[in-house]
Amino acid sequence: MVEKPRAEWSTEDKNKAYRDNVDKDILFKTLDKNMFSKIKTCSTTKEILEKLTQLYEGNDQTKENKLTVAIQKFDNAKMKPGETMAEFDERFSNIICELISLGKIYINREISLKVMRALPIEWMSRL
Repeated sequence: MVEKPRAEWSTEDKNKAYRDNVDKDILFKTLDKNMFSKIKTCSTTKEILEKLTQLYEGNDQTKENKLTVAIQKFDNAKMKPGETMAEFDERFSNIICELISLGKIYINREISLKVMRALPIEWMSRL
C-alpha cells in the first residue's frame, strides 16, 4: 500500500491520522519505560496493539502453556494454613480470572465443588 502525500489527504484522512496520534499518545503514556522501548518503532496504533498482544499473550504455544499452568493452579488450589477465607477467596478469584482470560470457563458448580475441596479438614465439621 502506498501512502498518499499529506497534501492530498481528505478531511477523513486527517481525522484518522489525528485519532491515531491521540491513541498512540495514550498508549505511550500508559506504558513503562521497558515496554515503551519495545514498541517505540511502531508507526501506527494498530502496530502497537499487535506488538503488545504478541508480547503479553505470546504465540499459540505460549498461550497453551499459560493455560496448562493456570489449570494446574486451579486443580491444586488449597487453603493455606493460617490463611483467612477472604485471602483464599482473593487468591482463588485471581486464578479464575486468569483462566477466563485464557478462554477456560468453569461452571459455578465446578467452582463451588473446588472451593469446598480446597477448605482445610477442620472446616468439614462446620459444613
